[in-house]
Amino acid sequence: MLIHEWMTKNVLTVDENTSLMRATRVMKENSIRRLPVVSHGKLIGIVTDRDVKDASPSKTTSLDVHELYYLLSEMKVKDVMTPSPIVLQGDDSLEKAAVIMLESKISGIPVLDSSEYLIGMLSETDVLRGFIHSTGIKDGAMQYVFDLIDEPGSVTKVVQVLRDHKARVISVLTSFEDAPEGVKRVAIRVLISDDGDADELSSLLKENFTVVFQGKDELKDLPTRK
Repeated sequence: MLIHEWMTKNVLTVDENTSLMRATRVMKENSIRRLPVVSHGKLIGIVTDRDVKDASPSKTTSLDVHELYYLLSEMKVKDVMTPSPIVLQGDDSLEKAAVIMLESKISGIPVLDSSEYLIGMLSETDVLRGFIHSTGIKDGAMQYVFDLIDEPGSVTKVVQVLRDHKARVISVLTSFEDAPEGVKRVAIRVLISDDGDADELSSLLKENFTVVFQGKDELKDLPTRK
């Protein structure tokens, strides 16, 4: 999966001389947490809601409200922005972006083209959307998790059984970190055709392979924030 397929392309930006008050208002009105700072279309920095919060006077300050507003109106984005932020290009992978976000503890990355012009923003929400899409969980797919011998062809054998029983493979994810030595843990999501026998398939898989888990995620009535 490539970043340009999932990033936000219509990006709100500010220039370095925008007042901190205006930048704050733009973020609040558009429910966003970061604004790229550009000059002639090229990225020179990024300002986040955290930058604004850190730069704002403490609630215990002795300044009155008029003085506070004046202070924020006089402060510029360039005074608080992060210059030369981490960036990626549209043809970089979503997986690479996820690794960078996790290791750098950031929740958004500006995306540039080959000429270093800003073409989008990738957020952690975009990464999650891409991951959810790739797993096929929203398609109502059945998931099987196997522990397979770490050797060439082991996954192919499972996939062949699935196809022979009219199951369409949606995604295959492999991990070694949560599997015993010499074994790989493979999660496969499939859609079983209406004329396929899910019970017979499950029994056959258990007879021939080590099935760690099988099931279908229930996505109705998901918990929401109150």
